[in-house]
This record gives sequence, structure tokens and C-alpha cells, in this order.
Amino acid sequence: MRRNTWIALAGSGVLAVGLLVWAVAPRPVEVESVAAARGPFETAVEEDGRTRVSERYAVMAPIAGRLRRISLREGDAVQAGQAVALIEPLLAPLLDERARREQQAHVAAVQAALERAGTRVRAAQVGVEQALNEQRRTGQLMAQGFVSPAKADADRLALEAATRERESAVESERVARYELQQARVALELSAGAGVSAPSGAAQAAASGAAPSARTFTVRAPVAGTVLRVHQASAGVVALGTPLLDLADTSRIEIVAELLTTDATAARPGSLVRIERWGGPGALQGRVRRVEPAAFTKVSALGVEEQRVNVLIDLVPAGAGSAVPAAAGGVDEAPRASLGDGWRVVVRILTRQEADVLRVPVSAVFPWPGPAPATPAVQDAADRMGVFVVEGGRARLRAVQVTARNGSLAWVRAGLSPGEVVIAYPPPAVADGVRVKARR
Repeated sequence: MRRNTWIALAGSGVLAVGLLVWAVAPRPVEVESVAAARGPFETAVEEDGRTRVSERYAVMAPIAGRLRRISLREGDAVQAGQAVALIEPLLAPLLDERARREQQAHVAAVQAALERAGTRVRAAQVGVEQALNEQRRTGQLMAQGFVSPAKADADRLALEAATRERESAVESERVARYELQQARVALELSAGAGVSAPSGAAQAAASGAAPSARTFTVRAPVAGTVLRVHQASAGVVALGTPLLDLADTSRIEIVAELLTTDATAARPGSLVRIERWGGPGALQGRVRRVEPAAFTKVSALGVEEQRVNVLIDLVPAGAGSAVPAAAGGVDEAPRASLGDGWRVVVRILTRQEADVLRVPVSAVFPWPGPAPATPAVQDAADRMGVFVVEGGRARLRAVQVTARNGSLAWVRAGLSPGEVVIAYPPPAVADGVRVKARR
């Protein structure tokens, strides 16, 4: 075989071995790399909340009666003392034929009682005149010495008794007259006014006529906005029936139901960011109160949770806050656009740092194996690790993580600004493995 053939065969063998070595050689693992950098850091408790007015006033019917149609609607502004509803006294019910005849018979009976009382008055008057004449004759005979003083005393007492009897008869006649008047009024209202009065009241309400002297005017206790009209149509209402709700919508607070384990970090005065409220940016608030009593609430997964109400006040932009107004302070326009019962998301800030070393929270993980040799991270709480990219290889390094939030971790020791760490390290990454950044 010629020499050139041997050279070609040798070259082919070397090339095949090289290709085989390249095929089986480990390749760098593609990873997501992020550089550690300094910046602000904060931790917060995030929860859904709802808005509500600070003070709600329920206007109720102070008397039972017929309510005229309420012209106010939700969103209307009212002034303190403004008339918001009119209530007319209830009318007597209509009588059927049997009840009408019974009422007529009652009127006739009362009228007969009045006549009987008048007869008693006349009989009592006759008795008084008779006693007076008897006393006069006894006085004449006593002056002549024909009767004793005892007879005169008896006649005087008989006259006094007859007078009292006449007075009693007169009072009985007056009572019978009032009873007759009452029975006639009941009969007239039930038979006649019960048909025409509702129509007249409806016409007055429809034409916007001024309330009569018999109409009771319900007035607004405070100036504010109508939140809800419970009964807008005319109708009969009982004592204490809710008519409408009033409130000052400029005084809005937010209620968030926090888990009791999270509520311990939400102290009064804590800064709050209100997000996803329907407008641009975030509004600003502060925790006013954490209610002392918790309650049980079943979650969407059917788990019983102990929660507590946290009350949050909206504050103006930059009013005594470390967060600048551009970050989401509230002014009068957003405040006016919020209503009662609206859904928002609150982030109660529990810790704020202006300049710390940060890495993605996905880059840190519990330290594997025994405690690291680094003196600064000997405590069990500090045993966290990261993969640092050095010379194209992943190096396991112990770090001290002070706090974490949903996206960032605060590294106090073990890293320097600018060092590249691996976020979401895949299972193939280990100490010394070659890596390359994913593009």
C-alpha cells in the first residue's frame, strides 16, 4: 500500500477519535444568570381589601304611615336638614257591607245613649228643684218654730246630693256626645274618605305639591351622598323601616382581612400601598387600627382560617411618608373616584431598606450538607447558598440572607456587587460544572 494511503487512513482515524471525544465530552449547562446589585428593598404583607365609608347613616321611618315616592337616587348629594322623604298618616280601612252596618248601628246606639244621658240630666234637674223647694218650705216653718233643726239639716244634705247627681248626669251626657262624635267620624272616614284620600295623595305626590300640615317630613341628619335607596316607590311603611343610606364619600377607609400570623407585623402607622384600585399607579395609606378580635373564615380551598380586620386610612401624597408622591400618593381626584365597597389590593410594608445588596429570590436555596466553613454564616438561620459563575463554571458559595420578599433576597454577607449568580439553577448544576448564560 502506498504511503499516501496510509497517511489518509491515519488522518481519518484521528478525526474519528476526535469526533467521538467531542460527542461524549460534557457540554456547558445553559443557565439564567443575574448580577448582584445594590438598591432598595422592602417586605410587605399583600392581601385583598375593600373600601367603605367611615360613617354610614341609615335613615329610617320615624312613624308608621304612607310614604310618598322618594325622588332621590344613588349618588345624589344632600345637605344637612334637607327633606329626603315625606310620610302621610295612615287612612282608615274601607268597610264592607257588614262592617258598615255594624258601624251605623254603633252610631245609633251611641246616639240613644246620648238621649238617655240627656233624660238623666233633666231628671236630675227636677230633683234639684224639688230639693230646693223642700228646703225653702222647711226654712219658713223653722222660722215659725214648727220644725226641728234636724229637719233643716236633712233638707240641706238632700239638696247637695241632688246637685251632685245633676253634675254627674251632665258629665255622662258630655261623654256620650264625644262618643257619638267619634263613632260618626269613624263611619265617615271609612265609608267616604277611604275612597277619595289615596287618589288625592297620589295626585299631590305626582304633581310635587308641598306637604300638608298632616305630612311628616324626614330630613337628612348630615350632609353627604345617597349610597342606597331602600324603598323608592310610594307605599305603606312601618315604624323603623329603612328608607335610605347616607354617607360622606370623601371619608373613605379600607378594610383588609389579614391572617392573624400576618397581622402581627401590621402595626398602626405602617405604610400601605393600595394597588389595582382602578386607576394609574398606587395610592398611599397608613394602618390606623388592627382590631383585637379575630374571626374564622373558610378559604376557597375549604380551610378554616383565623383572620382579623385591619383598618387603613388614605393619606395625601408625601404626607409624612418616606415614599415620594410620584410613587403613588393620593390626591383629591383619586379619592373622589373611590366608592363604597370597591375591591383593592393592599401591600402593608413591614420593612424598608434604602440601599442593600439584592439578588433574585430564585437564586438562593438552603445550604446543602454540613454547616459552611464561612465564619459569617455559621448560624442555622444563615445557611443559605447560591451558585456564582466564575470562569465559566458554577461555584457553590455560602451567603447570609437577612430577608426575602416575593422577588428579591437581601444578602448581607458572602457576595459582592457585580458578581453573577444563577437564577433557577437546574438539577444539572453543581459545584464546578461548566455553565453558560442562556440567550
